[in-house]
Amino acid sequence: MRVLVTGATGYIGGRLVPELLDAGHDVRCMARSPGKLRDLPWRSRVEAVPGDVLDPASLDPVLSGIDTAYYLIHSMGGGDFRERDEQGARNFADAAARAGVCRNVYLGGLTPRGERLSAHLASRDKVGQILLESPVPTAVLRAAVIIGSGSASFEMLRYLTERLPIMTTPRWVRTRVQPIAVRDVLRLLVESAQLPPDVNRAFDIGGPDVLTYAEMIQRFARAAGVRRRVILPLPVLTPRLSSLWVGLVTPVPGSIARPLVDSLRNEVVCAEDELADMVDDHERLGFDEAVRLALCRVREARVDTRWSSAGWPNAPSEPLPTDPGWTGGSLYVDERRREVNAPPEALWRVIEGIGGERGWYSWPMAWAARGWFDRLVGGVGLRRGRRDPERLRVGDSVDFWRVEEIDPGRLLRLRAEMRLPGLAWLELRVEPGDRSAVLRQRAVFHPRGLAGQAYWWGIAPFHGVVFGAMADNMAAAAEADESAD
Repeated sequence: MRVLVTGATGYIGGRLVPELLDAGHDVRCMARSPGKLRDLPWRSRVEAVPGDVLDPASLDPVLSGIDTAYYLIHSMGGGDFRERDEQGARNFADAAARAGVCRNVYLGGLTPRGERLSAHLASRDKVGQILLESPVPTAVLRAAVIIGSGSASFEMLRYLTERLPIMTTPRWVRTRVQPIAVRDVLRLLVESAQLPPDVNRAFDIGGPDVLTYAEMIQRFARAAGVRRRVILPLPVLTPRLSSLWVGLVTPVPGSIARPLVDSLRNEVVCAEDELADMVDDHERLGFDEAVRLALCRVREARVDTRWSSAGWPNAPSEPLPTDPGWTGGSLYVDERRREVNAPPEALWRVIEGIGGERGWYSWPMAWAARGWFDRLVGGVGLRRGRRDPERLRVGDSVDFWRVEEIDPGRLLRLRAEMRLPGLAWLELRVEPGDRSAVLRQRAVFHPRGLAGQAYWWGIAPFHGVVFGAMADNMAAAAEADESAD
């Protein structure tokens, strides 16, 4: 079949594409910025096209000639996210009907019948309804907690368990959940393309285990080889307070933890499993095995996609600081140059390995304080870390930065995703020099209003310490690496 995958830069979409390719399908990927797909291992095997579900005019060429379309777009929150989700679904449903698409497939959330839903679950349920009411036959797969390396639900569970031997918890730890392994989700998504043309309905999908969140914590602890956790339920913890607590303990920021926590107040257990009777289903992984496999991938640094793969919802867009048509007013730059007594390859290894466990090569407490402050104001903070400790690709998150451009061996450009009164970038370049290599480091800031101006000049006294030490220490690390070799 000719299939379209929307949300290909996200957690599920980035894993679904290679599964569809392996199943023999021709794949077209839609992204607002197709360049973000450039470094993915399957990029040469797909057609990447620009498109935005909030821009109806962009969808007709995207859907032309498509047999099956996978709709994997949803917001995690922020402002009028429900309105955006519904409008995007309507635009997509209308365009798919005009293009003669044979089937839509949507991955939504498992919603209990007759209960008041969280805003997040209600939005995903509404998107499914919009697609089901369109002229195009649609399969809506509804999953609860997805267990897989790098998923937001898995990261939340992992860090809560590993970091808190004793925890006070809200009432939702007693809510029953039916988790499902990410590999089973992907297999069912692929198989859904083969459903008979008259099938237009929602399907509940889940693994074989039904557990409370507290039981998931204890079984995760056993799989991870840590002691049994002491859990003390505290009924007064509201979803908002819970999300702030989760945001402080885990890499998942409060703005994303909030919809996840809100969803856990509802019991999410499958009411049926009829999709298994219609597709070539396999025995699904139990919770313990799914956790074991996910932990194995994390420890071996083989995490294909992470919850942070998708762009941060408040991330800035163009223009880039290198655009020839830059007319953005004030642009402040801090530049550093260092001669490095090491070959360019050694310096590049240091640059590509920056962030995450290795840190930022200067004043760790200052970086940590900036990360904590960002979390307090609703930003991502430093805890997102890296997908891979050694290699980067366009679109990867690195703490509170995102890889905007990478030219292996030469250039790494990071765009800031922390909360700022302006736009910020950090560029690291490797050039040949008289003493083997030259490091060029450039921090760029485009302020927004008076607050942006005050921010830049307020931190200007620290530039020499932080950015200067960063350049010095990166150069020293490259030289030490070369000496060790």
